[in-house]
Amino acid sequence: MSFVDYEINKELGECYLFMGELDKAEEHYLKASTAATEEADAYIGLATVAVHRTDLANAETFYQKACDLRPCDKALSGLGLVANELKESEAAFGYFEKALQFNSDNLVALLSIVRLAHELEKLETIVPFLNAYLELNPAQEDVRYTLAGCLVCLNLHQEAKEHLSILLEKNPNNAIAQELMSQI
Repeated sequence: MSFVDYEINKELGECYLFMGELDKAEEHYLKASTAATEEADAYIGLATVAVHRTDLANAETFYQKACDLRPCDKALSGLGLVANELKESEAAFGYFEKALQFNSDNLVALLSIVRLAHELEKLETIVPFLNAYLELNPAQEDVRYTLAGCLVCLNLHQEAKEHLSILLEKNPNNAIAQELMSQI
């Protein structure tokens, strides 16, 4: 098999996955993984199929295989989601942290790490990730509000006010931003 076979089968796997045809998606991802054993994307596809089947053990195996071949934010986020489902909060936090180091624009990892940071009392560690995301997506109001809330929890009220002011400047009727600003 050739790299062209890999690409074709990977694309077919993605199409079948999108259509919800898990058996056909798996079949094509397996063909892709044998056509180019050094490529990670087919393993990410196989992991996604396993997640849809709630087969966390295989999902974890495939995400780990993808990471072993080429660490990337998608595979690390997948490992984080699996660890989170298995109630392994510390491990999940670590995977999401690594995913965000690869790609600060990964919203799945960002929102997941925010929840875990509250649970694990690690809010101070996620502020840089929230800031990095906002540098790329300054108009993302939900993330800006989340950052302001974290800053309030960390008693960094002036910084929180700055972010809330940005929100209220864009939308003076933003009720949740107004409420948080009044609590400071």
